[in-house]
Amino acid sequence: MKNIKILWMIVCCFTLNLGYGQNTNPKYDAELAKQLGADEYGMKRYVFVLLKTGTNTTTDKQFIADCFAGHMANISKLAAAKKLIVAGPMGKNEANLRGIFILNVTTMEEAKEWLENDLAIKANLLSVEMFPWYGSAALSEYLSIHDKIWKINP
Repeated sequence: MKNIKILWMIVCCFTLNLGYGQNTNPKYDAELAKQLGADEYGMKRYVFVLLKTGTNTTTDKQFIADCFAGHMANISKLAAAKKLIVAGPMGKNEANLRGIFILNVTTMEEAKEWLENDLAIKANLLSVEMFPWYGSAALSEYLSIHDKIWKINP
């Protein structure tokens, strides 16, 4: 009888542990997760954009300067609208990659809409390749910190 009680206690403890054995985050903030659009894994969908050298080979320096001024203005507009999460240029490479964007949108159609006003893309100085991407919903939070650490605006 004593062995049955011990066995019963072990079974009960094991059964209770199954319910608590799930890997849940004790720091989980449901309100923040909702605000950031996170799923249960803390992730969300984005559109990852590769900017490449376009087909326009003009040597008109003023035209190029104007188009890239428009490109930078569009980057600022996207960031202000919280649609651009990451942007940055690439170093020289054989693949003609010029930069990347991670757009805070879930569809390719919405990404195209936000990029259609970029003068460097419109002028074919840059071309784009877009991919669905799944990443941390907290990615957008770095922008508010970044705005406090840059000293000189490029």
